Amino acid sequence: MKTGKINSVIVSLTLVAAALLVVTLFVVMQGGDHGDRANGKLVKNKASSSIVPDFAAIPDVSEKKKAFFDYLRPAISHHNQIIADERKFLLLSQQHLNDGQALSEAEKFRILKLASKYQYEMRDVSLDALENLLVRVDIVPENLVLIQAANETGWGSSRFAREGLNFFGQWCFKQGCGLVPQSRNTGAIHEVAVFDSVDASVGSYMKNLNSNEAYSVLRAIRADLRAENKPIIASKLVYGLMNYSERQGAYVEELLEMLRHNKKYLVVKNEQRTAV
Repeated sequence: MKTGKINSVIVSLTLVAAALLVVTLFVVMQGGDHGDRANGKLVKNKASSSIVPDFAAIPDVSEKKKAFFDYLRPAISHHNQIIADERKFLLLSQQHLNDGQALSEAEKFRILKLASKYQYEMRDVSLDALENLLVRVDIVPENLVLIQAANETGWGSSRFAREGLNFFGQWCFKQGCGLVPQSRNTGAIHEVAVFDSVDASVGSYMKNLNSNEAYSVLRAIRADLRAENKPIIASKLVYGLMNYSERQGAYVEELLEMLRHNKKYLVVKNEQRTAV
């Protein structure tokens, strides 16, 4: 797929997702590109001391990029393993139903818990319901996470990252839930979410992509790759991030350029190919 020429089917699905986003924007934690995220000033509403390394102080650009990626990789791996385990369980339950076996109460309970976690309304545990849930319960390519984090934080230098451990520009909508941007428009209620750890920040971001209606296109692309037994790679899923930023297509193309430009710092083996 050439840069600037996004498949018409994806564009159509994106427009539908954008309409749903308008309805859900104020009830879900949402990433967004609003200029003040990476460089704007903050009104601190909680005392904090950053545990994030001072990446901006690393003079060598290559070393800074390597250090930033290495800093985030353990959390990304941790949450992708959690998701992989959840997916393995759902696939096993799906196989039980295909084989005509009744699911145990424990299995049903865990399935419903996962449906709740990924914001999927499951009326009953059926093959169709499991298939739909599996579209949400799937890994996010490490390279996609790394590139978005670099883009959203200026390679870890933003004050939102350093003071709020927020690497993905995620918002929250309850007063006092995060950091208040000084440039926030009059009447706006969003704050930049604050996390207790890098692990929590990465986990929240992945859950956002896997549950928010704004990213249904990303999940559809991933499901199609699964169905075709093709690798789940960042350069494909990035087209499902049109709604992550108000810049939409320009944001997607910027991420694609970053993927190309920083290829030597990204680990190809982490672009996953599985048969499930």
